[in-house]
Amino acid sequence: MAGLIKREDIDEVRARTDIREVVEQYVTLKPAGIGSYKGLCPFHDERSPSFHVRPQMGTYHCFGCDESGDVIAFLMEMDHTPFTETVERLAARIGYELHYEQGGAPNREEVGRRQRLLDAHKVAAEFFQRNLYTRQAAAAQKFLGERGFDQEAARTYGVGYAPQGWSHLLQHLRNHGFTDQELKLTGMFSEGNRGLYDRFRGRLIWPIRAVAGEVIGFGARKLYDDDQGPKYLNTPETQLYKKSQVLYGIDLAKRPIAKSKQVVVVEGYTDVMACHLAGVTTAVATCGTAFGAEHIKIVRRFLSDDSAGGEVVFTFDGDAAGQKAALRAFQEDQRFVAQTYVAVEPHGMDPCELRLARGDVAVRDLVDTRTPLFEFALRATIKEYDVDSLEGRLRAMRACAPIVAQIRDPSLRPAYARELSGWLGIETDEVMRAVSAAAKTAQRAGSGHAGPGPAGSGSTGPGSPGPGADGARSRQRGQEPGRGAGGGEPRGSQGAPGDRGGSPEESQGPRPVELPDPREPVSRMEREALEVVLQVPDLVPHPYWGHFESAGMTYRVHQVMHDAVVAARAELGEQVQGGRAWLEAVRNHLPEPLHGYLAQLSVTPLPAATEQQMRNYAVGVLTSLVEMHINREKSDKLAHLNRLNAQREPDLYQRLNRELLDLELQRRSLMGV
Repeated sequence: MAGLIKREDIDEVRARTDIREVVEQYVTLKPAGIGSYKGLCPFHDERSPSFHVRPQMGTYHCFGCDESGDVIAFLMEMDHTPFTETVERLAARIGYELHYEQGGAPNREEVGRRQRLLDAHKVAAEFFQRNLYTRQAAAAQKFLGERGFDQEAARTYGVGYAPQGWSHLLQHLRNHGFTDQELKLTGMFSEGNRGLYDRFRGRLIWPIRAVAGEVIGFGARKLYDDDQGPKYLNTPETQLYKKSQVLYGIDLAKRPIAKSKQVVVVEGYTDVMACHLAGVTTAVATCGTAFGAEHIKIVRRFLSDDSAGGEVVFTFDGDAAGQKAALRAFQEDQRFVAQTYVAVEPHGMDPCELRLARGDVAVRDLVDTRTPLFEFALRATIKEYDVDSLEGRLRAMRACAPIVAQIRDPSLRPAYARELSGWLGIETDEVMRAVSAAAKTAQRAGSGHAGPGPAGSGSTGPGSPGPGADGARSRQRGQEPGRGAGGGEPRGSQGAPGDRGGSPEESQGPRPVELPDPREPVSRMEREALEVVLQVPDLVPHPYWGHFESAGMTYRVHQVMHDAVVAARAELGEQVQGGRAWLEAVRNHLPEPLHGYLAQLSVTPLPAATEQQMRNYAVGVLTSLVEMHINREKSDKLAHLNRLNAQREPDLYQRLNRELLDLELQRRSLMGV
């Protein structure tokens, strides 16, 4: 490892470098008196130039924001490069050899080889760009035009064309004095029995630049059907090009990122171009790999991660792969956690497609309507479950709890738990208990965190089964078998492998029925309603029969009983009388394991002495049942409403609001309010 650059060499580089030439790569300067130049300050917004450069002094100063320094400080601020790297770049620029303390200088041969590779890439980039405007590049020109990119856009981003053939670029670089040994190291060529040949042939080319703007590699897109290669082909790993350390567009986006404290991560070269042209100039893309730890290091340099205001916005797809890609990005370090967002176009369009279909404003709006990463993960997980059923909501809660538990900032967990409570219609305390349990489970497993993560982490991520799930999406209500012909858990549930799952028809004989706990309020209310319709059906007023039939039951065993009562009444007619015939009709619609429960309900004493008291009791019980049913429907719809984005789904949002109002009117009418 190289040591410190000697002080005298730093002074020499500073003295030999013309600060005006360096600054003019970033700022337009005009004469401002003898030996002085001025322009608009690159460090703050201003309309009148207050940024002054004195070449003879080797310094700059802004009278607006008070920034000042020498050429080294200027480049460090503009390119966010470390001191040593900045000095080395300036030394290479003027051809000065540096000397080092504590370990000596970098290998001169290595330094020279790197510069030769950079030179070769520069020449190649110019070659590709010139070829884009030839007749042979018609397919490339058509590709760009169909995606809304004109010649000015192509020139801005250095887009080019690799002509068809085996040695066009090879001969061009040989003519510029590069040896085959040097060209092998660039990654721009493959080697066969006859020697080197062009790696990129008949393809649209994007130059991939380092932070400082040097071309270090290329990305190439297939244009012709007879091209047997992959759709996108990048430069392989070389001395210059390390895909895990490269972000396409960072050379253009670095200043906007540093200024706005926001970076937008997209998935492709055309998406970067589309975003920048639409005004989202902070967009960058990875090059053939997932956004990982090394990319995070690059981003931090521009976001100044010592503040809480930085934002990272992902535009990954909303599918499981996109979710995992977004979550994986910050597994290594969650200091970004509160400022990480996901922007997903509802119809699945990427930024390039969105700009083409709806214009620049739509691309900006996509980023403006970003969703916090953890909210995105929670919503994506919830979609995997049937949240119209109680059991589905419970499964969703158990799957989401590890995601909330993953949040290292303890002040954020209660907020997300409350959000999750609203989306699922489950009490916040219950959600918090599930989160605490998930955190403890992760600690016992030794993972150090809970929630979504790479395979093998022992965590549960979006798109994967939640704790206790059977690995498949929750089935729609009524499509899954009951538990032992109607067990004591809420309806809509499924037994886990090895449990007593299976429909009555699949059973090998009567099994014991697991009944709901009669002390539980909902269970008790449903049981009392069943006792009334089984024992005194003739005392139930006609309107209340309609209420009973429309009201579903929470527990599976009660729902089976409810359905049998409804079927028996439809069979016998509306004016049914209590007694043996009525119970026999109901029994005929029940699976055998529930016959004993029917008998139990039919003989339980009702708390009434006279017929009128019995009628009042029946009305009161059924009123309470229907009110509970209405409140449950309201809770379900409110949870659905909370999960919606009113701007993206206005019609559904308004419909749910109307349905909530109708349910409230029904409840008031029932209660005589």
